[in-house]
Amino acid sequence: MSQATELSLSISARIQRVVMRGTGALPPSVLRRAVGKRNRVNSDGDRLAPEMALTGWVAETLPAFELAGKPVAKARADLRENAGALAEDLPPMAVEEDLHIDGPDGRIPATRYRAQIESVGVMVFFHGGGFVQGDRVTHDNLVRRLAIATGADVLSVDYRLAPEHPFPAAVDDALAAWRFAVDKAPTWGVPVDRIAVAGDSAGGNLSAVIAQQVRGEDVTPCLQMLIYPATDLVTKRESRREFASGLFLTDEHMDWFLDHYVPDLAQRTDPRVSPLLADDLSGVAPAYVIVAGFDPLRDEGIAYAERLREAGVPVTLDRASSLIHGFANMTLISPDARAAVNRIGDALAGAFR
Repeated sequence: MSQATELSLSISARIQRVVMRGTGALPPSVLRRAVGKRNRVNSDGDRLAPEMALTGWVAETLPAFELAGKPVAKARADLRENAGALAEDLPPMAVEEDLHIDGPDGRIPATRYRAQIESVGVMVFFHGGGFVQGDRVTHDNLVRRLAIATGADVLSVDYRLAPEHPFPAAVDDALAAWRFAVDKAPTWGVPVDRIAVAGDSAGGNLSAVIAQQVRGEDVTPCLQMLIYPATDLVTKRESRREFASGLFLTDEHMDWFLDHYVPDLAQRTDPRVSPLLADDLSGVAPAYVIVAGFDPLRDEGIAYAERLREAGVPVTLDRASSLIHGFANMTLISPDARAAVNRIGDALAGAFR
């Protein structure tokens, strides 16, 4: 069993877990009445799921649920507690192994999950959290779900975080983790042509960057799974304005994250920071890009999928129209989030086959 991903919840988080579970079981009609005027329809005509509206209200109202704009240590601790409160009861893994990867600046902690005795592939997973927070604990529920859905090993990586380790530390660690997986896959009984990169938000950014960095090498990802990825840390597109507040991730939060991760504005045009700004995307790994309909990052995810398609890269764009940023960690309370994560699992499973 992994000791690194164990989390002892506080009493308040345990109460929160019970409340969240009960909220998730309410009929949508009851939730819609409860959220009242927070029911929203976006400019594309998509309707916000009521449990997502409620989540946005909670994040806006209760400081413990706010993503950013507070001391970094507090933001990290709060995210861990909130993620633990939203964790589902999932079956045990056949393999759950804490590892260390030799990185450019020391050892990189990681955990390998395998749901079955044998594995069909390896997924190198990079967590979200704005490059400032998040870790194997905050994304333990999601990677367990994906391990079960795909039948693959999931290597969940604790890359270095800002502001202690600004860009390019996360990219360097992500690349080291990819090379570690390529070396280890045969010893885990997996062919090297069945290794994918995956991640949400900041982790989606790192997955896209790694797919670009290893383009043309002997081993490249069989799929880059980009879950509401940050792809352009320079331009604020219309979705950054339309969903600037009240929907969990805000425009102000994004500025906070970027100021910690890339304080040097001149570096933000580097394709290792903003993969959308790469001159040429031809020849990178096939991609599955899933965006949320009420997410400030929606439009840059769509733009990246379009750039990939224009470059001749096989790409699927999945628009989870009723959801908000972070939905992959909200499967306990949201049927639409569960359905979207199921599609993510199906796409990865198909790539491994």
